[in-house]
This record gives sequence, structure tokens and C-alpha cells, in this order.
Amino acid sequence: MFEINPGLILWTIITFVVLAGLLGKYAWRPMLQALQDREDSIRDALAQADRARAEATEMIQQTQQNMARAEQEYQRMMRDARAMAEQMKQEIVSKAQQQARHELDRAHEELQRNLDAARQQLRAEVADLAVKAAEKILDETLDAAKQKKIVDTFITQLPKN
Repeated sequence: MFEINPGLILWTIITFVVLAGLLGKYAWRPMLQALQDREDSIRDALAQADRARAEATEMIQQTQQNMARAEQEYQRMMRDARAMAEQMKQEIVSKAQQQARHELDRAHEELQRNLDAARQQLRAEVADLAVKAAEKILDETLDAAKQKKIVDTFITQLPKN
């Protein structure tokens, strides 16, 4: 078993070299090429995953910026709406106060007219009473011209209350 046979060693070496050459040409190169292709596809997949992660991060940042801008716009719109509501409130209050003043002035004028009319009526009645009293005192009937003159004199002598 432990004999050295030079022919067998030579044929073993030749067979090994031929087999190694054939395997190298037909098996190892395709296997190495397949391994290289697999490595390249994994490398590409990792690069693509990194790009996708970077894009996702960028999209998240853009979304956050958009949300911040939307929040700012919302706050601005709310401030504008509050300011507009306050302005409208002030206008309504101002108009209501102006209308109330107008109504109060109108009521005051109407009251003054009623008071003036009542004074005129009171003067006329006082004048009538004065004429009747004067008729009774004088026991005579005055004509219209005398009556008017007496009434006018009496009215001018009355206090202005």
C-alpha cells in the first residue's frame, strides 16, 4: 500500500491537472462569475436600499416642512379671521351706538315737539280762561280783535316755563 509507483503518480498528476483545467474552464469560472453576479446584485440592492432610505428621509423632511408651513398658514388665517371678526364686531357696535344715538335724538326731538305743542295748548287754554274770566269780570263780550289783543298781552306777560 505504501509503494511508490511513478507511473501512477504521473497519471494522477496529469489527471489532476486536466481535471483542474476542465473544472477551471467549465465549472469554476461560471461559479465564480455567478458568485460575482450575485455579489454585484446584492451590492446594487444595498445601494438601491440606501437611495430609497435617503429619498424616504428627504420625503419625511419635506412632509414635515409642508406640515410646518400648513400650520403657519393655519395660524395666519386664524389671526386674520379673528382680526376680521373683531373689526366686524367693532363696526356692528359702532353702527348700533350710532343708531341708538340717532333714535335717542329723534325721541328727544319728538319729546321737545310734544312739549312745545303742550305748552301751546296750555297757553291757548290759559288765554281762553283769561278771556272768559275777563268777560265775567267786565260783564261784557269782547269782540275777536279785543280778545286777540288781550290774549297776546297776557301770553307775553306769562313766564316762559
